[in-house]
Amino acid sequence: MKRAIFPGSFDPITLGHYDIIKRGIKLFDEVIVAIGINSEKKYMFSLEDRKRFIEDAFKDHRKVKVVTYEGLTIDFCKDIDAQFILRGLRNPADFEFEKAIAHTNRKLSKIETVFLLTAAKTSYISSSIVRDVIRNNGDYTVLVPESVKIK
Repeated sequence: MKRAIFPGSFDPITLGHYDIIKRGIKLFDEVIVAIGINSEKKYMFSLEDRKRFIEDAFKDHRKVKVVTYEGLTIDFCKDIDAQFILRGLRNPADFEFEKAIAHTNRKLSKIETVFLLTAAKTSYISSSIVRDVIRNNGDYTVLVPESVKIK
């Protein structure tokens, strides 16, 4: 079974993330959306909300699982027997950052990173932009899946 993890904080999941996951399930037998837990980071949404947003967005996709993890991504990959890390690239800066991480991960393990370019229509969206729109009472709904609801 070809299993990939798509790691991130997903605070919140965006249409860009959604697109990468949808395209990833065409390439892999299973895509595990892995929400990393970083106690040093301040999140806008609780871990439970972030997990629910993703689970609700993919409730009809049996090839998508949503989990949480702590520690190194490659250690988590080994724990769950994932052979690939799936990452989306929006721009050249993303590529340079992600390339360094991919090289490091491959040096420390045999896990390959697979990059997908984001769709042109979502390449400008980031979770930080979404959070800024939310903080300023803007219409965030055009940037995220329908499952993302502000209470």
